[in-house]
Parts: sequence; structure tokens; C-alpha cells
Amino acid sequence: MSTQPLPPSAVQTSPGLARTRHILGLVVTHGLLLTGAAFILLPFVWMLATSIKPPDEVFTATFSLWPKRFYGVENYSYALTAAPLLRFALNGAILCGGILIIQLLVAIPCAYALAKLRFPGRDVLFVLVLLGLAVPVQVPALPLYIGLANLGLLNTYFSMMVPFFLSVFAIFLLRQFFKSFPDDIIHAARLDGMSEFEIVWRVVTPSAWPAIAAFSVFSIVAHWNDLYWPLIVITDASLAPPPLGMMFFANAETGSNYGALTAAATILTAPLVITFLFARRQFIQGITMTGVK
Repeated sequence: MSTQPLPPSAVQTSPGLARTRHILGLVVTHGLLLTGAAFILLPFVWMLATSIKPPDEVFTATFSLWPKRFYGVENYSYALTAAPLLRFALNGAILCGGILIIQLLVAIPCAYALAKLRFPGRDVLFVLVLLGLAVPVQVPALPLYIGLANLGLLNTYFSMMVPFFLSVFAIFLLRQFFKSFPDDIIHAARLDGMSEFEIVWRVVTPSAWPAIAAFSVFSIVAHWNDLYWPLIVITDASLAPPPLGMMFFANAETGSNYGALTAAATILTAPLVITFLFARRQFIQGITMTGVK
């Protein structure tokens, strides 16, 4: 009984060749991801390296990442004493926390209504929400400023928060997440006598923590780094958030001392990094829209 050679397709799909292709695919994929990560992290690494360099090594003809003379203690001490960085960070925390709380209190019921309730004009309202994503903050800036000035509310935390209390992005994101919530659970809650308000906050919202965490990261990063609106409504340095505080710090104290400036930037960036590390798993789940498990 003669044996016939294996067809080419059998050779190509052999376990060894498939395993090799799989390993090569992983190597290429991870290589691209590591390259992208290095490209993104390079500015932060340069900021950290500059924050520990003496002034005469910041601008040199030769490239050197690590300083020849460690100057981190002097730069960070100067940054903490030359400007109220901790006050700027506290202002940023108050600003981001206040905006986020109001945004969620408004967006969660709106998103639930657009996702699960049937009423006339629901689709039109959702279209308006999508159109609201295209309106930048610069468009209503002038009337908002005039209104706050007439009410005497400039130079307050409220003046920095009020334009962002309604987030159409939060409504859109949570609405997409609520669409995947099982209707049977909502019907059962209604049969048990729960009101729509109770269903929103006691049944639906606890399942949406990944989406809430994802939006929280977006909101905190955006408003922690916001310079445009605080620059318009704030003139008191004691109320300045981190970006505006860095402007006061640079213009008033350090001048060309870039080592101290990058040390201050490192201190003010650290809370954002810590926040993302704590919420990274929920952030990824919310972005991928895994729904209810």
C-alpha cells in the first residue's frame, strides 16, 4: 500500500508553522505597541530628566538624558516654595470634582431616558445631543462671560465650572452603555413597584461603573488641563487651577529656570497619572462597551 505525500495545504497548516506565525504576529504586534508607548512616554521622560538637571545642563550642544550633576532636590524645593503648587493642585481637584459630580447627576438620567424610555421626540433629542458634540466651548464663551460678569460671579469656582455642567459626551457615552442593559431587569423592577428614579440609581447605574470610570478619566484630564476658560474668568492667583497656576509661576518667579518649571509640571501631573492607574481597568471596560456581565 503506497503512501502519498501530504498536500501543500496540510504542510502550511501544520501545528509548528501555525505556532511560528502566531509567535511572529505577537512579536510584531507588541513591537508596534512598545514603539508607540515609547513615543508617547518620551515627553514625560524628558520632563522628568529636565526636572533633575541644573540650569546650565538644560540647553547643551550634546544630548544627555541623565544629568551629570543631580539637581533634583534644588529644583523641586524651589518649585514648592516659589509658587503655591499645592494650592493650584487643590483648586484643580475642587474644579474637576465639582464638574464631574454635576455632569454625572445630569447625564445619567438623560442617558437612561434616551436609551430605555419611549416618548415623542426621543430620536430628535438624541440627534441634538450628537450635534452638541460639535459645539466647542469657545462658541458660548462670550455670552457666558457677560452673564457671569453681570451677576458678579467672576473669580469664583462656580464661574470656572458652570460651562461644563452639561456634558453631551457623557450623555452619549452612557446612553450607548445603557442600551446594552437587559430590558427584562427593568421590567421586573417596575413590577416590584420601583419608580423610574429608583431604577436609574439603584438598578442601572451600579452596572455602569466601567462607563462612569471611563468618562471620569476623560472629564478629569480635560478640566485639569483646561487653560482657556480659567484664563478668561480668573484673575486671582489663589483660585488658579494647575495650567493657569503654571503661568503665574513661570512669569512671576522662575523666568528661564526650566528645571524648576518641569519640576512643578511633574508635581502637577502626578495626580492625573495616579487617577488613571486606579481607574485603568474600568476605563478600558467602559471604552470597549462590554455591557452587563
